[in-house]
Amino acid sequence: MKWNLPNILTLLRLLAAPGLAVMFLYFTRPYADWFALILFLSAAITDWFDGYLARAWKQETKMGAMLDPIADKAMVVIALMILVGYSTEHWTPWLVLPATVILFREVFVSGLREYLGDVAGTLKVTKLAKWKTTAQMVAIAVLFSQGIFEHYFVMSTFGMDTDLIDRILSGQVEDIAGLQWKLDGMFWSGRIGLWLLWVAATLTLITGYDYLRKAMPHLKEG
Repeated sequence: MKWNLPNILTLLRLLAAPGLAVMFLYFTRPYADWFALILFLSAAITDWFDGYLARAWKQETKMGAMLDPIADKAMVVIALMILVGYSTEHWTPWLVLPATVILFREVFVSGLREYLGDVAGTLKVTKLAKWKTTAQMVAIAVLFSQGIFEHYFVMSTFGMDTDLIDRILSGQVEDIAGLQWKLDGMFWSGRIGLWLLWVAATLTLITGYDYLRKAMPHLKEG
């Protein structure tokens, strides 16, 4: 195995995946959300850098080719698990379906590649699959930010009764704590994150069907 910089970045990204869950085990919110968001964004950036450097420096290796898709899948799967587990009751039903589609596709394609064995190379990563991964990464990052806005809003309203909060948000009382922009940030980051996740789930279905179509000649009896 060759330990060059692209491979080291890929390995660090793989190790960062379980680190997302660790953030929520050892830190309180919203600090856990902040650390998870920073860790996830750092991993997403290295996802682009390790591939670019491997091609630019002609350091593409079998280990890198093996670890890269595993790291991507691990980041997405663990991040979705956290988002569904820690999301508010209002958002959870809308998160579960696209998250289920994405997770099912990853398991299905991984099983398909394992079954095909030596001919799995026919299932090459397409540009649409890369867009799918990008949409997943952006959606997850935005949804992590929604948790940050939510907890800062809750912290700012601590000790306030409902009537006072309503009067602040309606403009009757000066918004010293910035409740309005925190509420807007919480609402729009959650809404945009969900839209992007549904887009990612749609691309996931399309690319999953494409992989199955390409694999069909190898699945026929005889």
